[in-house]
Amino acid sequence: MAHNINFNEKTNRHSFFSVQQKPWHGLGKIVENFPTSSEAIKFAGLDYTVEKRKLYTFDNENEQANEEVEIKIPEIEVPNYYATLRTDTEQVLGVVGKDYEIVQNKDAFTFFDSIVEGDGVQYETAGALGNGERIFITAKLPSYIKVGNDDFIEQYLFLTTSHDGLGSITAAFTPIRVVCANTLAAALNNCSNSFKIRHTPSAKERLVQAHTLMGITNKLSWQMNEIFNQWAKVKIEDAEVKKLIQLAMVPNKEVLKKVQAGQQDELSTQFINICDKTFEYTLAAPSQQLETTKGTLFGVYNGITGYFQNVKQYRNEETKLKSVLLGGVAQLRTQTAFNLCLDRMSLS
Repeated sequence: MAHNINFNEKTNRHSFFSVQQKPWHGLGKIVENFPTSSEAIKFAGLDYTVEKRKLYTFDNENEQANEEVEIKIPEIEVPNYYATLRTDTEQVLGVVGKDYEIVQNKDAFTFFDSIVEGDGVQYETAGALGNGERIFITAKLPSYIKVGNDDFIEQYLFLTTSHDGLGSITAAFTPIRVVCANTLAAALNNCSNSFKIRHTPSAKERLVQAHTLMGITNKLSWQMNEIFNQWAKVKIEDAEVKKLIQLAMVPNKEVLKKVQAGQQDELSTQFINICDKTFEYTLAAPSQQLETTKGTLFGVYNGITGYFQNVKQYRNEETKLKSVLLGGVAQLRTQTAFNLCLDRMSLS
């Protein structure tokens, strides 16, 4: 499986760091202790700056020059558009409009430092993808969610931003279950777990003001603690587990109708295989054998999130990132699973 972690040919290093635990791709720098924000930037190879530079194209004379001409000089400026460029490697990262404001990598770490004033934040991973056009950071918060007696969910803030003009700055609250590293993000009561910031002239100011996310985090943390502990007490039979999985995995209304009508013979082989693998993980994975997950509603939700993060194969790390945390298929399916479990709980 490809990783898409940036490789800096000047430093001969991959742009990634992780604390203690070696990532699946085996690349980057592994450190023993949680670093400060300034240390994390260097460990992850994110200590580069990005600039906007004017774009030019060829005039008629240059464009029509014959093949014997070795050098063509672009002389016509492209109005209102700019290239974003890494100043250390001089790699072009994207093309943006005149109103696009670059948010430097150091500002992304300032986001975390400012909203919690550095108290208890532990930078656990960070890195760059592609040529460095997208960066990501995860920072562990000091508190955790406890389900039952020994099932712990650590709480993280996740931030990603791009330098290619193709995405907003996104910060999200991301609970991760310790025993299997499942991301359990969910939106509750019309409260999103993420905070988006556009690349506009006010972007840096909005980063500083983004302590709003901490209010979201505190609310979600309290609600998830209550809900997950309730789900862990609800026992559920295998037949219903399989039905909930199928309902969570439906890709469109036509498949939903077939699942609801019990028309199993009319379901595609691909859909059945996905559901079977999820069902197998839900019942058999070691992390699913705890008192909180074995045969419980909480176990069903964990089984579905676990499939997308521990079973499903992705093209590369960026594809997985988008699917699980940035509104992709995995996030949509797990949100559906969350809502289905909420509905099932109301019937108990």
